[in-house]
Formats: sequence, C-alpha cells, structure tokens
Amino acid sequence: MFAAYAARIDRDQPLNGLELGERPEPEVRSGWTTVTVRAASLNHHDLWSLRGVGLPEERLPMILGCDAAGIDEDGNEVVLHSVIGQSGHGVGPDEPRSILTERYQGTFAERVTVPRWNVLPKPKELSFEEAACLPTAWLTAYRMLFTNAGVRPGDSVLVQGAGGGVATAAIALGKAAGLRVFATSRDEEKRKRAVELGAVEAFEPGARLPRRVDAVIETVGAATWSHSIKSLRPGGTLVISGATSGDRPAHAELTRIFFLELKVVGSTMGSKDELEDLLSFCAATGVRPVIDDVLPLDRAREGFERMASGELFGKIVLRTS
Repeated sequence: MFAAYAARIDRDQPLNGLELGERPEPEVRSGWTTVTVRAASLNHHDLWSLRGVGLPEERLPMILGCDAAGIDEDGNEVVLHSVIGQSGHGVGPDEPRSILTERYQGTFAERVTVPRWNVLPKPKELSFEEAACLPTAWLTAYRMLFTNAGVRPGDSVLVQGAGGGVATAAIALGKAAGLRVFATSRDEEKRKRAVELGAVEAFEPGARLPRRVDAVIETVGAATWSHSIKSLRPGGTLVISGATSGDRPAHAELTRIFFLELKVVGSTMGSKDELEDLLSFCAATGVRPVIDDVLPLDRAREGFERMASGELFGKIVLRTS
C-alpha cells in the first residue's frame, strides 16, 4: 500500500528522512481493527518524529500520521483516537501511554490498524477531512480550554501564535463556547484571520492587552512566555502544551507567578472521552476545523514543507482517495 513514512532520522533537516512509496499492509493483531483511511491531518508531531523525538531509529521505517477518519471493517464511518496504551485495551497492561507513531505504524497510508477501543463513530455532520483534524490539535485545544484552564462562558482567554493547529482550534472553540478571545501573531494576515475566526482582537506578540485575561493558551514557548505571564489576571491560569520557539525563556517570571498566585498547567493531548465530547460539540454547534489545504497523499511532502515553514493557517489534510 502507498504511504508517507520516516525512513531516516535527520535532526537538522527532518524532511530529508521523509519517503513516499509502498509499505507492507498493516499487521493483524488480536483486539485491533483495520481502518481504510479516507483523510489524515498533519501535526508538528510528525516533524518531531522525523527529528527522532519519540521515535528511535530502531523503529524505522515508520509510517507517519496520528490523526485519521475512515471506514472500519464493518463499513462504519469512524474517527481514530491516537493515544495508545493509556487504557490497556488492545495492548499490554503495562504499556506506557504513547502517540500512535511512537510505537505503531501511522495513518499516512491507505490502511492503518489500531485497537478497537480507539475507534469512535464519526458524526454525520462532519466530513472525513474535518473529522481527521480533531484527534490531536483540536483535542489538545479542547482539553487545554475546558479541562485544564477551567474557563466558563464570559471568561477571557489569550491564544498565542494564531495560525498553528492548536491555536486556531482554541480560537474557534473559545468563540463557540462564549469566551472573549484575544490572539497574537507576527503575521498581519494571520491576525486578520484570527479575528474572522472569532477573536475579539488580535495583536502583535508582546503587545499590551486591553485587559488581563483569565487564561492563556500557550504553545509557542520561550518567545511568548513572559508576555503570557504578564497578561494574566491575579489567580489566572497559563496552560502550556508546546514550545515551538524553545523551552528555555530568558525570563521565567517566577516572582510574578508566586506573587499573583498564578497557575501554570501542563497539558498533553486528551482522553477518548474528551474526543467524544469534542466530536459532539462540533456536530451540535456547527464549529468546524479550519483547513488550510487538502492534498492527495502523494503530495505529502508539499504539506510537510508548508507546515515546517509556518506558512499556513489551520490544518493541512491528506486524502487517500
């Protein structure tokens, strides 16, 4: 079957390790099921895998891709939950939690196998392309906002780095949930898009906000860390799920954190129950993932290049047919 896979690890030039071509059919395992992939979306996790983060060389070649929507063996339209091992379903009871392609072949292929427990029904209201965007970036944003930040309708939120998958999801979900959303981006066009998506206002990074916010959604890391801390009201919460600009800020702002009793919460992915809630939320409210482009699987390299450059707003989706 045709697939996009990591053939080599290159920490400096990750796309040098990306190959497109024929790979063996998925391995049949007890308690697992094979899904025919209709659409799969790219995540920065796929780039990190090509750098060898979470993917050691002895597991190569590895088909990339965490997210997918498709057809199961019974003909049902389904969405995949990409966290493997947290429940023991379909894997050993002592297997640690991991994202699909850290241990098992991924979704950038015509077919993929996952534990049956990891398959959820796709709402009829969502297309395959839309549903394929939800299990990583959108689920991460959902958990950051509603589980870890604990915000409620009427609260205010700052989303750093508008344009990335998680940030874009947080803006759209926040708007649909009745939050007052502010956003930042270095790019003027992305700031305009953030407002169109639902942000009240969008600013250049580091700009002073009209008001301090109840929560900050942080995925940028070192470049925006100080601004994120300074933008919180006393007792506010910063939720961080990534550090694309680095994980060592010049100023940790420790004095401000303890004096204002701020909360800093780490957040990683989300649970199967949260993904089920997210699917229902999108179906019921009409909020939909922002898709930058849909490409055929044989143009996966083009999608990787655009994601690596940051020249996108929303998700890039690969279609297999």
